[in-house]
Amino acid sequence: PPGAGSGKGSRPSLGTLNRSHLQRLAIAQSRVLIASGVPTVPVKNLTGSSPVNPALAGITGILMSAAGLPVCLTRPPKLVLHPPPVSKSEIQSIPGISHSCRKTTKKQAKKGKTPEEVLKKYLQKVRHPPDEDCTICMERLSAPSGYKGPQPAVKPDLVGKLVKCSHVFHLHCLVAMYNNGNKDGSLQCPTCKTIYGVKTGTQPPGKMEYHIIPHALPGHADCKTIRIIYNIPPGVQGPEHPNPGKSFTARGFPRHCYLPDSEKGRKVLKLLLVAWDRRLIFAIGTSSTTGESDTVIWNEIHHKTEFGSNLTGHGYPDINYLDNVLAELAAQGITEESLAQDKD
Repeated sequence: PPGAGSGKGSRPSLGTLNRSHLQRLAIAQSRVLIASGVPTVPVKNLTGSSPVNPALAGITGILMSAAGLPVCLTRPPKLVLHPPPVSKSEIQSIPGISHSCRKTTKKQAKKGKTPEEVLKKYLQKVRHPPDEDCTICMERLSAPSGYKGPQPAVKPDLVGKLVKCSHVFHLHCLVAMYNNGNKDGSLQCPTCKTIYGVKTGTQPPGKMEYHIIPHALPGHADCKTIRIIYNIPPGVQGPEHPNPGKSFTARGFPRHCYLPDSEKGRKVLKLLLVAWDRRLIFAIGTSSTTGESDTVIWNEIHHKTEFGSNLTGHGYPDINYLDNVLAELAAQGITEESLAQDKD
């Protein structure tokens, strides 16, 4: 009778034996199918005791069988954001790079220079403007500037050509564009994005740490890993930010990022240090993932924040990542030439 003991332990029921037998058969079949190259279907919590498991397995089996496909149930891949624990004694400094920590620096444009004086060194006057539109105000270059905002101290019909890329604009429009930007002594061509001078950003104060840990990234088994740790606290926005005087949030810090400790990986790190010093890695704005405004966001230089997986697209292996981030750094005016300008 139910609940009665026999002294030898209760025997398993027939249903339990059948389920156990069927589970062993399913696992054995899955192993055979995996070995033969059959595509796998991930089902969570496959080996647990919840009644959801056979339901999921049954539904999956019915759907796959209806499509004429063999069924092979596997565990889903696991998100791996961080490496195994690393002791202080295992952390190494990076050869060729001084220190292992850097705080935000704020470089201001030289005082006393007007926007007209700043832009003068990047421009050549054009006496006979070409028959085309100014891409800033969309008026003909042969006509006065159509800019309607606060009026710069230059004539609206003057036209200038940028010396590197040769794109032509109303001088009036260029000065207005400069005044609406960071006013850091640099200019970026609105047509081709060529940078004149040294571009700096509005990254709020924080700290960047970097060192080597004794673990390899997927796709980079031949080397150790460079770990970067960014930490920016919440604070109050300065005059260079979208809403001066208003507080800003800083979600998800400290943020851990990873590079292979290879020759190219170290090159990327050196350029990221330049980007950090120029305040270009983060900005204050609206988060594209949460919609939150007045918060710290990434600033167009992508980082890898997954250590041992690539489920979100922010991990490894990714054979194009190092080349892609070098291109993103170059778009911010940070190249190997920058290393000579911004030595440790």
